[in-house]
Amino acid sequence: MDAFRETFRLDVNAPDLHGEIRALRARGPVVRVELPGGVPAWAVTRYGLLRELLTDPRVAKDPANWPLLTSGAVPEGWPLVNFVAPAGMVTADGDDHRRLRALVSQAFTPRRIAGMRPRTEATVRSLLDALDTLNGSPVDLRLHYAYPLAMRTIGNLLGVPPERYDEFRALSASLTSSATAPDEVLATRRRLLALLAALVAEKRARPGEDITSDLIAAREDGDRLSEDELIGTLLLMLVAGHGTTLNLITNAVLALLTHPGQLALAVTGERPWTAVTEEVLRRDSPVGHFPMRYATEDIPLAGEVIRRGDAILASYAAAGRDPSHYGPAADDFDLDRGPVRHLSFGHGAHFCVGAALARQEAEVALPSLFARFPELSLAVPPETLTPLPSFISNSVRTLPVLLRA
Repeated sequence: MDAFRETFRLDVNAPDLHGEIRALRARGPVVRVELPGGVPAWAVTRYGLLRELLTDPRVAKDPANWPLLTSGAVPEGWPLVNFVAPAGMVTADGDDHRRLRALVSQAFTPRRIAGMRPRTEATVRSLLDALDTLNGSPVDLRLHYAYPLAMRTIGNLLGVPPERYDEFRALSASLTSSATAPDEVLATRRRLLALLAALVAEKRARPGEDITSDLIAAREDGDRLSEDELIGTLLLMLVAGHGTTLNLITNAVLALLTHPGQLALAVTGERPWTAVTEEVLRRDSPVGHFPMRYATEDIPLAGEVIRRGDAILASYAAAGRDPSHYGPAADDFDLDRGPVRHLSFGHGAHFCVGAALARQEAEVALPSLFARFPELSLAVPPETLTPLPSFISNSVRTLPVLLRA
């Protein structure tokens, strides 16, 4: 770790993620950073460079390429271990990744996602009806709207029993925090794996109309997902499938309520709600820094050399506000920006398989919310909102609003 002596220590609680990213960017396009426990990595702060790295054949996802992990230098209870250790699509490369993605894609088809829209619309209507009964006091829109929509959608898709939703949510929040204590990391991992193993056993015994059942049955050239690959894939889909959408909807409502002129453009139809979704994904990526990729050989990049075996963070939040790509007004929330290309769902072979579902949920939830509650407003000054304690998950802990004036 001596090579990383002059590093930028990322704050595990991320009280000002974008302020920290500006400080990183001021150091250069490729910055050596220190993760929890003194673990070194590289952060790439430029859109163009990150986009290149995400398809660079010298960059891998398999943690077998990370000597710090394979040598035992990274402790078992390291807060980010659940992002780098699980077997499955997210940590596979090359032919292995293509095999796993092909199996997953048999269950996660565009046709299936498109067919879910009526259910999404029905869920949104029921949640808005429930919000109506809470009128009077400030309502936490993250807890009472964004979370149940995201969790019910992915839970139903995977066949998770509704009585387990809140437990999965709590465990997912623990997993995505970069400040989680080692004993909690281990306990969270054990509990999540046990719950998913029980779900798999239930679906093997009684298959249903859900992706878990489909993944169990999925074949490609006579192949099946192994038990570890199956559970690792379900873990990814559960955590990313609700956490990303939860943050996206929360961040979108916050952006619109703090930019009334932009909100008016969307509500009046002058700008499409798809533009709102894409601008929020760019400016307030649901994921800040995503671990982890690894250099499989020395990579000269922007005046630095990422050495073979070094870890790399995909800094999506940094790429989304990169002024060298989006101009000097990159920090602004602007629906007049035009077609927005961003990296918030990744790029290349590991592009998020659930991107279409997340977009669908946001593009139903947002116009429906503002149509039902046109006087919706923040109940507290925006500067008093508390960020999530994570440089991975980018949003706020709560979003208190007044439904009516």
